[in-house]
Amino acid sequence: METLAELYHNMLQSTFAGTLGVLGIFTYMGLILSTAMYRIFKGDHMHH
Repeated sequence: METLAELYHNMLQSTFAGTLGVLGIFTYMGLILSTAMYRIFKGDHMHH
């Protein structure tokens, strides 16, 4: 959690391109987490 806070803090002091990059990182991480939660609740991870 400290890493995310530091990333956010540094984003506020960065250039526009750096800010867009950090927002892209947060968006990608949100997509990964939401996809994982969807698959867990749906049960897709149970195929063996």
